[in-house]
Amino acid sequence: MVYLRITGCLVQNHINTIIFAIETRIDQMLSFLSCCLKIQRGAKKWREIEDTVGLDEKQSWSPPENALMMQGFEWHVPADQRHWQRLRKAIPDLKVIGVDNISIPPGCKGMNPSGIGYDIYDLYDLGEFDQKGTRATRWGPKEDLQSLVRAAQDMNIGIYWDTVLNQKAGADSTEKFTVVKMDPEGDSFLGDTGKTRVLIDVKNLADRNTEISPPLTISGWVGFDFPGRGEKYSSMNYHWQHFTGVDWDDATQQHAIYKIQGPNKDWAKDVSDEHGNYDYLMFADLDHSHPEVRADILKWGEWIGTELPISGMRIDAAKHYSASFQKEFVTHLRNTVGADYFLVAEYWRGEVGLLLGYLKLMDYGVSLFDVPLLGRFAAISKMAGGDLRKIFKGTLVEQMPSHAVTFVGNHDTQPGQSLETIIAPFFKPLAYSLILLRSQGQPCIFYGDLYGINGGPEPQPGPSCSGRLPILTRARKLYAHGEQRDYFNRRNCIGFVRYGSYKHPFGLACILSNGGASYKRMFVGHRHVGELWTDILDWRDETVLINNCGYGVFPVAAMSVSVWVNSLAEGINEINRPFNDNIYSF
Repeated sequence: MVYLRITGCLVQNHINTIIFAIETRIDQMLSFLSCCLKIQRGAKKWREIEDTVGLDEKQSWSPPENALMMQGFEWHVPADQRHWQRLRKAIPDLKVIGVDNISIPPGCKGMNPSGIGYDIYDLYDLGEFDQKGTRATRWGPKEDLQSLVRAAQDMNIGIYWDTVLNQKAGADSTEKFTVVKMDPEGDSFLGDTGKTRVLIDVKNLADRNTEISPPLTISGWVGFDFPGRGEKYSSMNYHWQHFTGVDWDDATQQHAIYKIQGPNKDWAKDVSDEHGNYDYLMFADLDHSHPEVRADILKWGEWIGTELPISGMRIDAAKHYSASFQKEFVTHLRNTVGADYFLVAEYWRGEVGLLLGYLKLMDYGVSLFDVPLLGRFAAISKMAGGDLRKIFKGTLVEQMPSHAVTFVGNHDTQPGQSLETIIAPFFKPLAYSLILLRSQGQPCIFYGDLYGINGGPEPQPGPSCSGRLPILTRARKLYAHGEQRDYFNRRNCIGFVRYGSYKHPFGLACILSNGGASYKRMFVGHRHVGELWTDILDWRDETVLINNCGYGVFPVAAMSVSVWVNSLAEGINEINRPFNDNIYSF
């Protein structure tokens, strides 16, 4: 049986090899005819693009510099209050590899010294006040934060603030108030009537809009008076009326989703419809319909923009609180401190239609992380023979590239975290090539891929992509410019060409395979005739000669990616310069 299975595999591999050879030969013949007859049936004459009059006047030939964002942390960064210091020392190296903006972790005081910042306690404490057992935040004191932002500004690197406006945590006191228990997931079948437990018809059990108890009084952690800060920066204290829900009754020591009762109290309606209504996420859920809450948050947005010279914001948990309030907040920023801010929201849904709907609600005033694209990367990376031609199908970068922030991972998707999305290691260089070297989308690289992951169920002590991510980011700056032609004509091997711009004339050819070793004949331009091109990733050691028709035959190793550039292109000798990926040596 084993022999037969092995023989079957060998026969199948032989058949696949023959099919591939036939396909390749046909491809070569068509390319030859195209070159000689100057015909590409039904397609734009891409091979003649650079011969067109006035290329330097075309918009795509005078592009802005290819901006690059980095998420500047991962979940397991040491809680040693030195993260701001390490980032500041890393800034020169990050500048060299092309990073223009850093999205830093939430810098407001959390509920305890090791709090990441999503457990947010005080918006106005940036590591300045002795509260929650510490003066500094997990990342460091306010002075180190200010030094980081100044150092980034000196290097013309923008800082994006991670804005957490959905909840508060670590209250200073409990208060008593009236609530009703809500169906937590939409799939409960036991209800508490206050007298006895009864079976509820599941068909009638809608979701978190369904009450499963009569009104009852609980003791919840909702009193925030910020004793360490007092009234500096803001005199606003928070009490039960400023929240819509909690998940803990301190009197009975019970967990549940409790919706607070009172005049005009309800979940926000303009939130995700998961579980029927996904307003409540965690901790004490802020009521953004309350005028005092709205006023304090709007004031804070203006305050943070004057306190620190930031360049933008990441809006956390956007699907969990009122989109209309988010729009008001964004408008307020634009009218006060953030006219030129880059704003990106984290709206975690895999259906691109929902992302487009949110953008419309926001009047397209923000960008969004392309969650569907991340899902495509993960799925295809783990699928034998996954179809690379469909890698962008149903993604935001496909449908609205101007508002798509493309990424390969973040603190929430790394192993062991709430939105864990694992991309096979071999596929990460392919994914990064697809977001960094193409013309569509605004890419964001992940600290955990650049420096490694420091803990969790699957620690990654070193960088991903075999340490080649800095090469790809440099290539983005040097060569990923100008018109783009896709060669998405094979299931397991795709490629694309960037033709260069007036300012950056060299261009590149990228070929990717999630199957066996392959090659692709691609047109790079008549002005490159006779040049020798090399794989800057060094996964192929041969050179490719550009023929008299402007074509090259570019190879790629199995389950790999190669990025081909003129061996004499500007910057080619610097692109492999070692990058200090040991940030914890600082």
